Amino acid sequence: MKTKTLLVLVLTISSTVLVQGQLKTVSYADGDQKLEGFSFSPKKNNPKKAGVLILPAWMGIDAHSKESAEALSKLGYYTFVADIYGVGNKPANAQEAGKKAGHFKTNYKEYQKRIHLALEQLVKSGANPNEIAVIGYCFGGSGALEAARANMSVKGVVSFHGGLGRDTARSIEPIKPKVLVLHGADDFYVSESEIKAFQDEMRTSKADWQMVYYADAVHAFTQKDAGSDKSKGVAYNEKADKRSWKAMLDFFDEIFK
Repeated sequence: MKTKTLLVLVLTISSTVLVQGQLKTVSYADGDQKLEGFSFSPKKNNPKKAGVLILPAWMGIDAHSKESAEALSKLGYYTFVADIYGVGNKPANAQEAGKKAGHFKTNYKEYQKRIHLALEQLVKSGANPNEIAVIGYCFGGSGALEAARANMSVKGVVSFHGGLGRDTARSIEPIKPKVLVLHGADDFYVSESEIKAFQDEMRTSKADWQMVYYADAVHAFTQKDAGSDKSKGVAYNEKADKRSWKAMLDFFDEIFK
């Protein structure tokens, strides 16, 4: 009897957590590759049913991307955390992550396809297909820019400390989604030449773009588990984290009106 009671209690607690958090694991696929993302439903009324797709950093879906999705759901947004690598392909360490992220950056059409598939899941979760934004962190920030370059059906994209580079052999097409880049002023992983090339691309594409620099911030400045040693090139910066989050919300107020 005690065992049955305990089992019921555990199941009840688990169900409660799921309902209160509005978290749902979503299985989908890219051909034979299984994908598994996470969906959050808004916790308050959202007349426009606006949605936000979150693209994780190079280690794949992590606590940070889920926390961002949940925080946005509390503000009334439908959110979905994309699985870019696929089930069974989560990097075990930074070296593996670099290789996997590098593959998708080079084979950007594959990256764009995985983003598009995740957008479909966001719409299936209840988001209005005409009221969507894409945000991304680090590698995911590069992906957010790829969503803009592909002119996916989104109103805007936000890159948090993301890579800005693109193969110069690629043609520059007009970019319709609005672009917001949130960048660490001391991020030496993104060179001045890469920044200049990106800004030239934005001008040539006639994009509606903004780029905000945060003082004393390096790569991964929103990642609380990145430590505080700037000399390593990755470090958390509380001011930059809070300011960039607010900049994103102001951007959403503009694009979703």
